[in-house]
Amino acid sequence: LPEVIEPSGVAARTPGGVALGAGLGDNAAAAFGLQAGPGDAIVSLGTSGVVSAVTDVAPCDPSGIVAGFADATGRQLPLVCTLNGAPVLSATATMLDVDLDEFARLAMSTPAGSNGLTLIPYLAGERSPNLPDATGTLCGITTANFTPSSVARAAVEGLLCSLVWCREQIEEQGVDVERILMVGGGTKSTAVRTVAPTVFGGTVSLPADGEWVALGAARQAAWALTGRRPSWPVDVEELSGHTRPEVYATYRDVVARSTR
Repeated sequence: LPEVIEPSGVAARTPGGVALGAGLGDNAAAAFGLQAGPGDAIVSLGTSGVVSAVTDVAPCDPSGIVAGFADATGRQLPLVCTLNGAPVLSATATMLDVDLDEFARLAMSTPAGSNGLTLIPYLAGERSPNLPDATGTLCGITTANFTPSSVARAAVEGLLCSLVWCREQIEEQGVDVERILMVGGGTKSTAVRTVAPTVFGGTVSLPADGEWVALGAARQAAWALTGRRPSWPVDVEELSGHTRPEVYATYRDVVARSTR
């Protein structure tokens, strides 16, 4: 069998002397660029949604929901990925015939819980949970709450609740999550930044905009070349708000009833 090198190792060199390092995947690179450590979970809100966590605990999930990956330091990086990320927001904005700024304003004008509306955001089917033929579902519609603002808020809450569910699956593997680092294009939405602490149940850390995957790859390359793991300050904005655990509890109940 070939030798498995350390994260900072050099496997070989090209005839021109270029070092070939261990390499790393995009999620491991992002975690490494963010300098995430044990207790940190990275929530990436892009085209898809990804939740991963740095830990020494190797996941063993017979359902296949939690995928086992390594991070870039020799630890574990259990990961859950959804099919439906930020496009849930843009699709809802399109349906409401508003731009994303107006969509965010509508969502923030409605209280937590969306006046009783719950969106299951499986607009493209879903992989976590494994429901490839699923469709989105808007539940709890009444004459009082079937309004643009309630629908907008339900889209934001439903999307974020799907990511809370992902975190929950990782925690059920015995992984402690003490800090949430939220990155990705979806975090540009003021509604996402406002609602996230409410749904996640506490402070959410928002790193400054950065190419974290590229930075992680560069950090690994520097480590391989110099033998020293470089570090740098990561500017983080702490997002806080009133936690509303009933929002996620309602979402879980609605999903359970709708996917039997």
